[in-house]
Amino acid sequence: MVTNTTRPGPRSQTIIERDLAVMSGSIGNRYRFVIERGEGAHVWDVDGNDYIDFAAGIAVTSTGHSHPKVVEAITEQAKKFIHIAGTDYYYDVQVKVAEKLAAIAPFDGPARVFLTNSGTEAVEGALKVARWYTDRPQVIAFYGAFHGRTMGSLSLTASKVIQKDGFFPLVPGVHHVPYNNPYRCMHGREEAACNAHCMCADFITDVLFKRTVPAESVAAIILEPVQGEGGYIIPDTRFVQQIRDICDQYSILMIVDEVQSGIGRTGKWWAIEHHGVQPDIVCSAKGLASGMPLGAVIAREEIMGWPSGAHGSTFAGNPVSCAAALATLELVENGLMENAIEQGEYIMDALEEMRTHHPSLKHARIDGQGLMIGAELVLDEQRTPAKTLRDSVEDFALENGLLMLGCGESGLRFAPALMIDRAAVQEGLERFDRSLTQAEQAAGLL
Repeated sequence: MVTNTTRPGPRSQTIIERDLAVMSGSIGNRYRFVIERGEGAHVWDVDGNDYIDFAAGIAVTSTGHSHPKVVEAITEQAKKFIHIAGTDYYYDVQVKVAEKLAAIAPFDGPARVFLTNSGTEAVEGALKVARWYTDRPQVIAFYGAFHGRTMGSLSLTASKVIQKDGFFPLVPGVHHVPYNNPYRCMHGREEAACNAHCMCADFITDVLFKRTVPAESVAAIILEPVQGEGGYIIPDTRFVQQIRDICDQYSILMIVDEVQSGIGRTGKWWAIEHHGVQPDIVCSAKGLASGMPLGAVIAREEIMGWPSGAHGSTFAGNPVSCAAALATLELVENGLMENAIEQGEYIMDALEEMRTHHPSLKHARIDGQGLMIGAELVLDEQRTPAKTLRDSVEDFALENGLLMLGCGESGLRFAPALMIDRAAVQEGLERFDRSLTQAEQAAGLL
């Protein structure tokens, strides 16, 4: 129950002001919410207001806030030892995580694992090992992609120009091409035509390889099986299969960035599994340790055959994070993926029903897999993005006790913890419905 309807309340406002005085300005305009505690899919701010969390810390707290089994695993490991450096010594909990990730890798044959601290580090590691293995310098990425903010991963990112502005020159040898969006083709083609034979994949062979870069110099193509920051866009399966075909034809490695879409979020261990395609390298992070910092590069054994000293990290594979990951992986495997499918279908059905009384949803793209669902707010049949309206919905949602994150030009993402129950889903959808109504009324759409 809401105990203080002022959002942010006085305690929250004080902390926000202190934060703005000392934290880096690069962090940007954040949602005016100051958390005090969380439990499952519920959070409370420091003024006592309750919220339903449809964001899960950017799809990170996969088992919910402070799941008892994850907390117990963290506590027990911290009592034993907190750090020893896996680049210098061995410890069992790190091996167990690597063994589990190798076992669930979405490709046939043995795998090897390099643990990292984050998603951007996983992408950096994948980029390095791909160049080392192929002895090729070039990489292909996609418009709309977000792969991280360190210099290598930032070079692959093509989501928002502000993320790169001021940091050029970036790592050379990266080439961006259009990503398949069945709802908004970058080439202006009709939706059905884009799905039937995706011009986006043709662009690589018919344009890039003929005019810009020889295929024989490309080490890897990196792909998000579901574009996250770019708008929660699910590509057509034929497009993904065409990318795999191109990789096979020219001996190019296929890297899938599963930092946001992996570890059960889409109802399978990996989103790439929905497309029936096997990658060569997988990047994982976010939901892997349900809030603790941990990422991973998972590659076919022959690819990760680089010599000792070629790559390393002091804190990666931190034993406490590894303990949290083992608890997380067990929970995801034993019921949370099934719950993600069930609750995700319910959310999708509810959003479809909302089309009837929300003009901004009437012609909108509503798409998702599991609990990775995106709804793009639009103004008309031409699907003109309603960015200002989307921003307004986020503000009203916060006032109504709902945490939501935007994505793409005018999208909203529904990405709660995989353990969320039906009652929390229903309450969150009611708060969203109310917030969208308020935003549409303020914009003169109702």
